[in-house]
Amino acid sequence: MTDNDILLSVSDLRVHFRSDNGIARAVDGISFDVGRRETVCIVGESGCGKTVTALSILGLIPVPPGNMAGGDIDFDGIDLLDLSEDDMQSIRGNRIGMVFQEPLTSLNPVFTIGDQIGEAILAHEQITPDEVHRRCVQLLQDVGIPSAESRLKDYPHQLSGGQRQRVMIAMALACQPDLVIADEPTTALDVTVQAQILNLFKELQKTRDMAVLYITHDLGVVANVAERVYIMYAGIGVESGRTAQIFKSPQHPYTQGLLASLPARSKRGRRLNSIPGSVPNPARKPPGCPFHPRCQYAVETCRTIFPELCDYGDGHQARCPVLYNDQRPNGS
Repeated sequence: MTDNDILLSVSDLRVHFRSDNGIARAVDGISFDVGRRETVCIVGESGCGKTVTALSILGLIPVPPGNMAGGDIDFDGIDLLDLSEDDMQSIRGNRIGMVFQEPLTSLNPVFTIGDQIGEAILAHEQITPDEVHRRCVQLLQDVGIPSAESRLKDYPHQLSGGQRQRVMIAMALACQPDLVIADEPTTALDVTVQAQILNLFKELQKTRDMAVLYITHDLGVVANVAERVYIMYAGIGVESGRTAQIFKSPQHPYTQGLLASLPARSKRGRRLNSIPGSVPNPARKPPGCPFHPRCQYAVETCRTIFPELCDYGDGHQARCPVLYNDQRPNGS
């Protein structure tokens, strides 16, 4: 992928928070790119820094207690970290849309669906009330909500979970953004509705010529939608590559553990694998590799030396020198 093909480039991003336990390094050096019209997934357990990364891109980290401690976020040649709040507002919701977790809490319960979608449009465009209404109806139709005209008068509690998620997607698409960030877009939805929402994203991406960045812990979502994947753990990227590379040949112990924990027909009747332990407290990360307390391959150097990225070729990288050296002739 050439520089001209890259829409979003995040480099060595570090986001810290002040807490009673000290400085919490929620994001501690993540780097990734999203190409134009590309679908990319950031995957990891709860607490690994995925959502903080997404909010950082949109300039939604509260300061204080948050602090953009380092790194760069480049969006189509614009340094997002260098923008004023006014300039950031011209990007947020306009060129970058966001689908937040839990639509029932993200939507305002005292305003109608039409008011909330219309507000997203009027924040960036000066158009007549009739045109706003027409656009809102069209957006609800585009995301597959029946009786769109009458639904504009409904309040969030009058819609099902799947319909509320579709409304959130409509709001994110209101100004035809170049990039949509979808943070756990299928959480709390049943399997059938999950599939509908993911298929909707695929269709909209084709018709609207946009890129999508998914934030998820669900590897099933990744397998269905992603072109490239970044595996995140304890605020850092531990593996990245094309989806097929990650699923067929995972090179980091954490990625291997995530994939091994997936249910499958071949595992029916057997206990599913799990990764022992939990993601470390961001204010009390262990020295060396942050995954070493949970890793079956850990050696002494893992406990003291932060691992560099190892290159497996064709864009596939993993942050585990132990497994990398094991695959080289004579361990050299």
